Amino acid sequence: MARIKGTALVDTIKALKAIKKRGGQPELERVVGQLGAETRTIFDAPVKSWDWYSIDVFAELLEALVRETANGNPEILTERSEQVVDSQLRGVYRIFIKLGSPGYVIKRIAAVHETYFDGIQIIPEVDDSRQASIKYVGFKKRHAILQYTIIGFFRKALELSGAKQVQVNFKVPMSDDAAYSEVAITWA
Repeated sequence: MARIKGTALVDTIKALKAIKKRGGQPELERVVGQLGAETRTIFDAPVKSWDWYSIDVFAELLEALVRETANGNPEILTERSEQVVDSQLRGVYRIFIKLGSPGYVIKRIAAVHETYFDGIQIIPEVDDSRQASIKYVGFKKRHAILQYTIIGFFRKALELSGAKQVQVNFKVPMSDDAAYSEVAITWA
């Protein structure tokens, strides 16, 4: 079973709990009532950032977040991912990313993703042609919502490294339920 590090869940759960500020406790209870039993249990318990959780739970939380805060537009997840990358790569870390070539940055993000995903194999293919592909083995159709976060991570990190005209898309989407999903990246 594919799993994700708890630290990835924390911000999503916080964003969902913020619904209470907008619509009060009844609104939050309505949203929580739509979650599956396992997801609801994790939502209600303290999430340990170092622990592993089902990717299915994370996908369900992201879908609820998109449904309840973005009128069903999953592009909001790409924007949120870009904000996370931007904030994480400030200061000393941002200098390292700027000094790295886009190929180096892609390999580093793939390595970082390996620390966040358990049960998912990540295979980056990078050459000097200003294009790359990353294969993810282990994602299923039900995880397709994660594509938006992955796109945001690669796009923003490459922009911070100095790459221009960055294009990131899923050449083989998770929704195909194929043996692997594949991200295609180009830049100038």
